[in-house]
Amino acid sequence: MKWSKLLLIFSLATIVLAGCGSPTNFDQSSLRPDVDMLASVQRAVDEYQKDTGVLPIKTRDQDTDIFIKYLIDFDKLVPKYIGSSPANAYEKGGIFQYMIWDPEENPTVKLVDLRAPERMREVNIRFSASKYPQFKEKIVEHVYTINFENIGYKEDVTVPSPYSNNELPILVTSEGNLYVDYSIDLYQYMQDNNITATPGEDIRELLVDAYSVVPAYSLPYTVDENNEPVIMYDPLKKEK
Repeated sequence: MKWSKLLLIFSLATIVLAGCGSPTNFDQSSLRPDVDMLASVQRAVDEYQKDTGVLPIKTRDQDTDIFIKYLIDFDKLVPKYIGSSPANAYEKGGIFQYMIWDPEENPTVKLVDLRAPERMREVNIRFSASKYPQFKEKIVEHVYTINFENIGYKEDVTVPSPYSNNELPILVTSEGNLYVDYSIDLYQYMQDNNITATPGEDIRELLVDAYSVVPAYSLPYTVDENNEPVIMYDPLKKEK
């Protein structure tokens, strides 16, 4: 089965990448969500909403992607509701943005991993200077892998997964927009937890429910007839 082979390939790639090591002064704990910090921010958000009737969020365009739409504005929380922004927050130089998921029904503090947009910005810079085609293989209609060699890379650029040790591919749409491919994480999570999804439903919410980090900068995913993740994308329809 193709997904079993793909999972093996990604596992081997992860082992190789892990063996490359990292700077000795690099604090790996800074890459992990902190349960106490999340709880502290959640309490602050709850108290702020109780006092004001609104959520402490930044103003964003209505069509902003749902996973980065309701970012927490710590200027509204500090110092009355929380002493300072969390140490791992973007505002303190960390890799996470704190956001609100399900703001209307059950406002829940979640995280956005900023390593993904940083990598994609680097690729976009190469795109703007490239005279060569950027598409490589078609994944689904309007979504492709990237020909990294044609834009000056010696190897494919990937994004570290916030959920596993996997390195995730970056995909490009026919409009030239970049997205993280979470399909390997989705497949692995569904297999590990024996989950059968309904075709047409967005299975990214499985990751939202299970983890504190949301699958930001991604396209919607559903399942095919084999219960395997597949991208569902129509450029004529705006994402929620």
